[in-house]
Amino acid sequence: MNLQNRIEEHFAAGSAAMGDPAAMAAFLELREALEAGEVRAAEPDAGSPTGWRVNAWVKQGILLGFRLGTMEALGKDLSFVDKHTYPARRFTAEQGIRLVPGGSSVRAGAYLARGVVAMPPMYVNAGAYVDEGTMIDSHALVGSCAQIGKRVHLSAAAQIGGVLEPVNASPVILEGDVLVGGNCGVYEGTIVRRRAVLAAGTVLTRGTPVYDVVRGKVLRAEGDQPLIIPEGAVVVPGARGISRGQGAEWGLSVYTPVIVKYRDEKTELSAALEEVLR
Repeated sequence: MNLQNRIEEHFAAGSAAMGDPAAMAAFLELREALEAGEVRAAEPDAGSPTGWRVNAWVKQGILLGFRLGTMEALGKDLSFVDKHTYPARRFTAEQGIRLVPGGSSVRAGAYLARGVVAMPPMYVNAGAYVDEGTMIDSHALVGSCAQIGKRVHLSAAAQIGGVLEPVNASPVILEGDVLVGGNCGVYEGTIVRRRAVLAAGTVLTRGTPVYDVVRGKVLRAEGDQPLIIPEGAVVVPGARGISRGQGAEWGLSVYTPVIVKYRDEKTELSAALEEVLR
């Protein structure tokens, strides 16, 4: 059987897979393939309505690793206690990944491509995919199974949410050349198309509508489709007034992200400055 079939079989076995050498072998093969970028929790698919396909079996394999793991003291310079199937990854200079000292951690089963820069402290969880030239700044999080494209900048304290269950749920996806400002949060399967810019403090979730004042549209997640931020959109934190009830009487408003423009030459200049700083 191929790796997918083996993972699905051992995952379906439930607790019976515990202690099974064949199940552990399948998981370790998956973990190695994830770290090499050969398999992904989600991958581009031109035939999908969102342009992406979720590989549920990969998530099953990641969960299988937690099921098979036993608590164990890990690490040499620092002390950890975690499932032995998910130690912190170690890198070599030949891999071309710049992991700066200061308390960062990349969990086993995560992929970091050549040219990624990781500033401390930051964390990348199992199943995540971080493509070439991306900068992960201090206090940034890349959650489980999140997909980060080429040349993305995750500014300080940016939070990219993760997802393992349900296994068919779409992870957060940031396509190439996205700029995420400081203290941003992207959660619940949101897709941010290439070259979009999220200004500092922007929070995107499945339940939060995004008001596109340029094109006169309100963007929402609908049915099985996640919230999708269009290519080149510049999104800032905004507010909309409460129109009825006590909130209206008090003059209150609630948070909402707002697309105020689409990338132009000035925005491109800021992106070029980011490249110089790397």
